[in-house]
Amino acid sequence: MASPYPDGDREKVASKLPPALQRELKIRCAELGLDIQDAVEAGIIAWRASVRPIPEIDTAGAKSFSPWLPPGLYDDFKVTCSDRTVSFTQGLAQSIRLWLDENLSPKDAAQSADPVRIVDANQKGGVGKTTVSLGIGEAYAEDPEAGREALTRFIDSLSYNDLKRVGKTKANFQEQLAQLTVGGKRVLVVDYDPQSHLSDQLNIAQIPPGGESLVSHMVGEAEGDLRDLIVTVDDPRFGRRLDILPGAFDGFVLDSRLALTAAQSRGFQKEVALERALRPIETDYDVIIIDCPPSLGLAMDAALYYARRRRNERPGRSGVLIPVQAEDSSATAYNMLVDQIEDLRKDLGLDIDYLGLVVNQYDARRGYVATSSLDQWNSLADQRVLAVMDDLKEQREAVRLKQPLLSYAPDSKQANTMRMIAMGAAL
Repeated sequence: MASPYPDGDREKVASKLPPALQRELKIRCAELGLDIQDAVEAGIIAWRASVRPIPEIDTAGAKSFSPWLPPGLYDDFKVTCSDRTVSFTQGLAQSIRLWLDENLSPKDAAQSADPVRIVDANQKGGVGKTTVSLGIGEAYAEDPEAGREALTRFIDSLSYNDLKRVGKTKANFQEQLAQLTVGGKRVLVVDYDPQSHLSDQLNIAQIPPGGESLVSHMVGEAEGDLRDLIVTVDDPRFGRRLDILPGAFDGFVLDSRLALTAAQSRGFQKEVALERALRPIETDYDVIIIDCPPSLGLAMDAALYYARRRRNERPGRSGVLIPVQAEDSSATAYNMLVDQIEDLRKDLGLDIDYLGLVVNQYDARRGYVATSSLDQWNSLADQRVLAVMDDLKEQREAVRLKQPLLSYAPDSKQANTMRMIAMGAAL
């Protein structure tokens, strides 16, 4: 229920919020010198624009909470609650929680020194991990104004069927674009797969056997600086902000090397090996993306550990991004990966966030198998589909020409989908 605000600029909304959230909101606004009404407004706008999964909030014992909102925002908020099948109280609680996580207390602000860490994983090969890893890396690194202009043109060109499939309007996309900025980041994409498809796509040579590599740094045998192995993508669109750590042939024996080192070296923790190798160079980057092999071994444990939520890091800032396909075998592989993540979370007491799913190479012409599988991905309670990528030609052409997708076809649907994924993963 709403009542007019005296000057006509806002309306009073009668709702409820758990007392603990009310207290935290009041304290945070006081710390930051902000008005509570502005914080609630910003939280609702961010929540409606968010495409990443947001955990359910315990609203038991929620008490009266009556913010003043701009006219029409509460009606839009209720529509979003209905679309996401959550109560108004739950939606408001998630909005406040999201705002609190985005606006840290000054005493916790030190977390910003850590880069965003995205682990791109799936036990099944051929689902598009490398395509997504490289694509979002390019989106994070490209000139931000060029990316924003491309996204604006893309939103204007969306068809009715495109909008219907994702359940959004052009206004929803424009609102999200107005709230978020993507691009201009210093990015490292790690080719963690010994098959080195990501390196090959950019015509970067694989590190041969016998040389120093990420593997030798992970097991503590390297003598040089890991930076010496990194290759910068020389393309003006990325302004020397996009770096690649090439794949290495000895990655094929990484699991056995980790197990052997753990057996021989007292105090060596195999799950920490990737973080130990990358920590010395983290200050060079805003975003680090790990393109994982199709494996569920020790190397994957090390990658998942690297994706964990660090102290004072807000939920959903870093975590695991999972590309899948709209078919049954992809669902089986997804369940295996989730089992491994949950086992690691339980065994080591970690918080590992799911950033969302990317349904890749979708083709509705494949009929019921594809469409019903997509419906199943969309229905998962603890995940959210960040994007559905059609099986289009531009990515294959870019690979054939050994060029970055966002340079070869910056206005293509695939390129703009990568930007949208990056925006979702960055929330």
